[in-house]
Amino acid sequence: MNKILHVAAECYPIAKVGGLADVVGALPKYQEKSGITSEVIMPFYQKPFTQTNELQCISNDLVYLGQTPYEYEILEVPKTHLGFTIYLVKIENLTDRTEVYGYHDDTERFTAFQKVVADFILQIQQKPDVIHCHDHHTGLLPFFISYAHKYESLKDIPTVLTIHNAQYQGEFSFDKLYYFPEYDLNHSGILEWDHQINPLATAIKCVWKITTVSPSYLIELQKNANGLESLLSHENKKSLGILNGVDPEVWNPKIDPLLESNFGLQNIASGRNGNKAWLCNKFDLDNTKPLMAFIGRFVYEKGSDLLPAVITSIFDQLKLDVTVLILGSGDSGTTEQLKEVKEKYKGKYNHHIGYNEKLSHIIYGGADFLLMPSRVEPCGLNQMYALRYGMIPIVSKVGGLIDTITDVDANENGFGITIANVSVHEISFGIQRAVDIYNNKSFYSKKRKQIMKIDNSWDSSAKQYINMYHSLIKQ
Repeated sequence: MNKILHVAAECYPIAKVGGLADVVGALPKYQEKSGITSEVIMPFYQKPFTQTNELQCISNDLVYLGQTPYEYEILEVPKTHLGFTIYLVKIENLTDRTEVYGYHDDTERFTAFQKVVADFILQIQQKPDVIHCHDHHTGLLPFFISYAHKYESLKDIPTVLTIHNAQYQGEFSFDKLYYFPEYDLNHSGILEWDHQINPLATAIKCVWKITTVSPSYLIELQKNANGLESLLSHENKKSLGILNGVDPEVWNPKIDPLLESNFGLQNIASGRNGNKAWLCNKFDLDNTKPLMAFIGRFVYEKGSDLLPAVITSIFDQLKLDVTVLILGSGDSGTTEQLKEVKEKYKGKYNHHIGYNEKLSHIIYGGADFLLMPSRVEPCGLNQMYALRYGMIPIVSKVGGLIDTITDVDANENGFGITIANVSVHEISFGIQRAVDIYNNKSFYSKKRKQIMKIDNSWDSSAKQYINMYHSLIKQ
């Protein structure tokens, strides 16, 4: 095996919306360290990375959506930048925008991107041994290379789909079928799910192997996959759950340049206190009280809609002597409620609405407990970042949270707080348990040291992917 080509919509540090970017930014690097060539191809966006780094144009041409031509360039990011080679597909008036998602023509943007990727693979001399697609934004590519006449020479290249979040599937009407490269229309049923073209369902049907980002999420998807439950159950034999990892070169409190105070096992207390002091000073919170923090998007899947009521509950009903800090953005209703809560509980609660990578690192390095009351969490990386920085997670028992967090009361090696149901009562009770742990200083100190030693690095996961690739190539 010589080369893996990852196809994705995001990759850290070029463009990041969520955990997908962290995975695509780390997995290829650790595959490279294992001795194989691992490359990434993704859309070009107008981001600080692309504006400040020198990019080399290696190809340019036209891509058509129906009769409409779009000029494109393929730009190469040198391997020295990130430890692996990245190709950026810059399609004029489609991908060259500031945001990754959220445009009215996302269907056109990602369909054109995938057509360019298929052309790129067709043209390059050294073909990939495996094409690894990530989420629905790349879900049409396996169909193109399996059934489109133009790409017939590629159909024997094994394809893999990793499902990072099955809630988003990229559905669109068959009215846009004319965007596709020419293929035998008898195969149109492969594209269809619930009377629409469904890129995620299409990929599930077409690829040689399906992976999910945790073993527990694979099981959950057969019961809750936003309408794809029966399909995923049917394709279970070609499915595998591989837990995501953490890049210890990026997430390392000893050397993290984004922290206000670096620390390791020998100086956990002083280092974390330095970051906590910075947070409390910036957000007008009491440094002597346990600090609970939430980092993430304000969406139903994350349980963020319950946070305003939880904050009211812990301060008015339970009278807990804590502080709360939230970093995130999303649902406007949740945002407005949090602004009202901020006025009511000045000195106890504060937030930063928006995305801030530096602030997120300081929160991991300074806040005492991480709130992750997710209803859906395919893997979850936040809880693993928290462990790495000595921050104890409070999590729901779903997806990858089940695979990575053991309740502190489960056995003597337990190290987190789990909540059985995502409700205001259960989350509030989890925070109450956290206060008890915080007040037991020797136990709290012991657990912080314990969790910082947990190895959730990419080494093991990268090897599992490589073993899977080998099995596909043997087929």
